[in-house]
Amino acid sequence: MTQRPNRLIREKSPYLLQHAYNPVDWYPWGEEAFARARAENRIVFLSIGYATCHWCHVMERESFEDPGVAAVLNTLTVPVKVDREERPDVDQVYMAACQALTGTGGWPLTLLLTPEREPFFAGTYLPKESRHGRVGVVELVRRAAALWRQDPDRVRSSARQIVARLREIGEAPPGPFSGRLLEAATEIFAQEFDPARGGFGAAPKFPTPHSLVFLLRRFRRTGDEHARRMAEITLEAMRRGGIYDHLGFGFHRYATDADWRLPHFEKMLYDQAGLVSAYLEGWQATGNHGFARTAREILTYCLRDLRGPEGGFHSAEDADSQGKEGAFYVWTRAEIMEVLGEDRGERFCRVYGVTAEGNFRDEATGERTGANVLYLGRPVEEWVREWGVEASELEAGLGEDRKLLLARRSLRPRPAKDDKVLTGWNGLMISALARAAWVLGDGGYARAAVDTARFVMGRLRADGRLLRRYRQGQAGVDAVAEDYAFLCRGLLDLYAATFDPAWIAAALDLAERLVERFWDADAGGLFDVPPDGDALPWRPKEVYDGAVPSANSAALEAFARLGLLIADPAWTRRARDLAEALAGRVHRYPAAFTAYLTGAAHLLEPTREVVIVGPPGRDDTRALVEAVRSEYTPETAVLLAAPDGSLAGIAPFTSSMKTVGGRAAAYVCQNFACEAPLTDPDDLAAALTRPPPLG
Repeated sequence: MTQRPNRLIREKSPYLLQHAYNPVDWYPWGEEAFARARAENRIVFLSIGYATCHWCHVMERESFEDPGVAAVLNTLTVPVKVDREERPDVDQVYMAACQALTGTGGWPLTLLLTPEREPFFAGTYLPKESRHGRVGVVELVRRAAALWRQDPDRVRSSARQIVARLREIGEAPPGPFSGRLLEAATEIFAQEFDPARGGFGAAPKFPTPHSLVFLLRRFRRTGDEHARRMAEITLEAMRRGGIYDHLGFGFHRYATDADWRLPHFEKMLYDQAGLVSAYLEGWQATGNHGFARTAREILTYCLRDLRGPEGGFHSAEDADSQGKEGAFYVWTRAEIMEVLGEDRGERFCRVYGVTAEGNFRDEATGERTGANVLYLGRPVEEWVREWGVEASELEAGLGEDRKLLLARRSLRPRPAKDDKVLTGWNGLMISALARAAWVLGDGGYARAAVDTARFVMGRLRADGRLLRRYRQGQAGVDAVAEDYAFLCRGLLDLYAATFDPAWIAAALDLAERLVERFWDADAGGLFDVPPDGDALPWRPKEVYDGAVPSANSAALEAFARLGLLIADPAWTRRARDLAEALAGRVHRYPAAFTAYLTGAAHLLEPTREVVIVGPPGRDDTRALVEAVRSEYTPETAVLLAAPDGSLAGIAPFTSSMKTVGGRAAAYVCQNFACEAPLTDPDDLAAALTRPPPLG
């Protein structure tokens, strides 16, 4: 007999739809569920996850598809299911509760709430039955429901204490805001750096693009060679590791080991976007052409596999296929030999760490099964020296091998794709594409960024406000602060790639709406959720930079850059107010707030503007633009003032700047003062070689 669908069948979220045929009587997040909990005096069983989450799938198979477990949940609780990507506001509040109560977090996130939405239990993955010291779902729910029936006041009191404590944590007082924060973060990274394998700390290791960008910019600002080496070694190690898909490109979510070899296989859009920027800056800072190639390859993956037909980018690809994690990606030695033949196969296996016994263990048994994750245990250059072959010959041969294996892999059942389009994550991709267009001089990336920006601005707005999610022709769910902040920053990057002032104007509008809807008038900083959003136990205001920057960190950078681009001190003051309001929290452990610190550097250290005046398509104008583009100058804002005067409408300070003797000219400005215009591209490049002087 086919299971009848539950309420989730009416939702658009791929994650919620995955659970629509569970026997659990799921509700989506909303008042209907909590009204029932109040009316029937039940606790709420809240389960938060996302469509490409491996352990979410495991918990579904073990518990939520089990009629016995469903009977317990349906009888004793009101079960509520949330897609964390669609509702980051809900996830953020209850993840904070989990971390406070357990010291850890992750997904699936499992909580028990009072009918007033206050948490009194939090955990992550739970087995069906209790084992190995971990409480099972059935036992947990029965015990909690019994306690609720016997003494609901005690449960409510405990939940209120938890909420009060979390509010207190979120209300850290302002702290010292100075360049010492930048120095302290760099020192922490130096202490935690793994010089042999790259990354920071022990396994598991996550790619943290904003931390690598922070270190590269410290090198640019201070000449700190160790900061550069930490970033460079980590970028190289990740690119060689199994966390990178050497056949189809793009990065998996994280490495389960310290060597970056054994990944957790899901691929997230936000990781790709952040890593494009990190590898681009790595190339600019070090001259390592492999980093530029990696950025291009990541974008190849995104444009090929994650981009929807309308221009928006889908959210993620699953870790699982055919019911197993990594099945799409791993190889046996015999398979490789079959595709490549004995000689080429032997060479490929040696280079990419493939063995007969395998390097990837079965999840259930822990045994080796002959399956291998591809990784480069040594740089290809070492094989060139050992084998005495030409580098170009070996690279070309391995490239052909990879194409043949990719073609064979394409015949396998592909992991499921989460095809919802999220405004904030697409803002990150607009940044990645626009920065690639600027750094690599590739107009194709600029056109792709423009298409995505037009899609988001056209399909994910209603009455000027942003919506968060688009899927199957429908947009919905009110945007949160990160959507405004990420898109605002993306549009500023898009201006740099296109020099179309309309993108500055659009970014300015988003920044104004961000302040209007999310600014904390009492304590400063930005709340993560709007004032008219769903009722939550408290209104979060995050500054921690996790897998993606916080909304506050992205907004800090955007506000500071706006103040620089249009020479409006009001936006610079707003950026400083935001930075100072949250500095107390950052002061506790600065290395956890590197996107914040990258934005704060625009306030703590000298910046400058370069205004190029001339017809956009003319050779002399392009030569000046190229002089700026060829230098690594993240502290510099670049504007192009065309003869039509369109820039002056948004940046009035540029209206008096003219060409020199009919030739395009560049004005280098700092602290609202500009030097004499330059017409020679070499002179302009020389002026930008070093960061602007302190003071």
